[in-house]
Amino acid sequence: MFMGEYLHTIDNKGRLILPARFREELGETFIATKGLDNCLFVYTRSEWAILEEKLKKLPLAKPEARAFVRFFFSGAAELECDKQGRVLVPPNLREYAKLDKDVVVIGVSTRIEIWDKTAWDDYNQQVSPTVAEIAENLADLGI
Repeated sequence: MFMGEYLHTIDNKGRLILPARFREELGETFIATKGLDNCLFVYTRSEWAILEEKLKKLPLAKPEARAFVRFFFSGAAELECDKQGRVLVPPNLREYAKLDKDVVVIGVSTRIEIWDKTAWDDYNQQVSPTVAEIAENLADLGI
């Protein structure tokens, strides 16, 4: 399980050091793709396979399903860390998430999210005042 929040920087070559705990769990190769909220989602190969199976079951006749599958798979890339624990984030993914220098790497249970630090701070300012309300709404789901 991935959890925690880590502040890192991307170097001028587009490389990012992933937290050691995350690297251990990710394994040798892993998948990064465009995430929701303009961040990147990073999955272990096994979690990606589970997600892929779910996405395959979406009805192709529905335009929304086709759009979501295209969005998710077109941005996906198989990545690996070098010996220093750095991962090269592809240019298209850096551009999508507006990753320039300061980034936040967070663990979200079965995935990792990579955020531009300013975007992460803005997101937290928006969501923090409503967390109690969100929790109330999720009570119906047993949370």
